Amino acid sequence: MVKKDEALQKIESHEKLCRIMQKQTHDKIHKIEVQISRLEKIVLVSAGMLIMGMANMIFMLLSNTQ
Repeated sequence: MVKKDEALQKIESHEKLCRIMQKQTHDKIHKIEVQISRLEKIVLVSAGMLIMGMANMIFMLLSNTQ
């Protein structure tokens, strides 16, 4: 009976540790998702500005040749 109680206690403490680690992992993944989302926005805005700048340069070059 004592060994059974010890085994149950070890299983419960292991499960508690697993839940804590799972929560920490979930929090880290969520933090990384937020950072990736921020980086995606920065890349999209930068690409848009680059395309607009290049279009403006092409327009200026074409309007100077006429």
